[in-house]
Amino acid sequence: MNTYEQIYAVVGQIPSGKVSSYGRIARRAGLPGQARLVGYALHALRTSPAQNAAVPWWRVINARGYISNAYEAMLQREYLEAEGVIVSEAGTVDLALYLWDG
Repeated sequence: MNTYEQIYAVVGQIPSGKVSSYGRIARRAGLPGQARLVGYALHALRTSPAQNAAVPWWRVINARGYISNAYEAMLQREYLEAEGVIVSEAGTVDLALYLWDG
């Protein structure tokens, strides 16, 4: 299993209605300190529609609870809200309520 596949496997475990952070995903994938790599892996999904549909990338936000996906922030908000996650006007999610840490 390559590095991106490890990341996608962890992201695939996040339940509907929950979120996790790039750093937490990196640690669970055995890649501590590689939060940016998680971002790169999720960004790479844009080039593979089949994987994009299979990996719930929208459930990954930054450690402060912000949607940090500048490219698809509105789509990410829409997907999260469809799962019952409340996203503030500023694009934040209450981690005390919605954080999944595996």
